[in-house]
Amino acid sequence: MSEPQKKLNTAEAAEYLGVRPNTLEVWRCKHKGPRYSKIGSRVLYDMADLEAFFHARSVSTLESPDTAQRNRPKRE
Repeated sequence: MSEPQKKLNTAEAAEYLGVRPNTLEVWRCKHKGPRYSKIGSRVLYDMADLEAFFHARSVSTLESPDTAQRNRPKRE
């Protein structure tokens, strides 16, 4: 079995995502933001959930590797 990942509190998760702790608190009240767990009054974030939240917000540009190939004109 794999080793469980470290859980982060609100301040640590906010630092990891580059937002203020208050932003995570507001998101929780609005049922937004990354998934979290409540243990009593403690709020904990799993690293995998923070990564999933981060990657779900990726924006592809015309120069992104996945779109650059699609938008190239075909040469014959």
